[in-house]
Amino acid sequence: MARKPWSFKEDRRLMELAKSSASLEEAAKALGRSPDAIKRMALRLGLSLKSKTGKKG
Repeated sequence: MARKPWSFKEDRRLMELAKSSASLEEAAKALGRSPDAIKRMALRLGLSLKSKTGKKG
């Protein structure tokens, strides 16, 4: 499966989502990309996103 290049607009949207404490899954849904793609781009941009499926308690 070929990767779709990220646009500047998508980069900005991901930055906004990270600032608003959106989860990895929420960002993936908002941008129409896989959680893995979001995770890779977040790392590249120096952002941190929490996963909903993380450990609780």
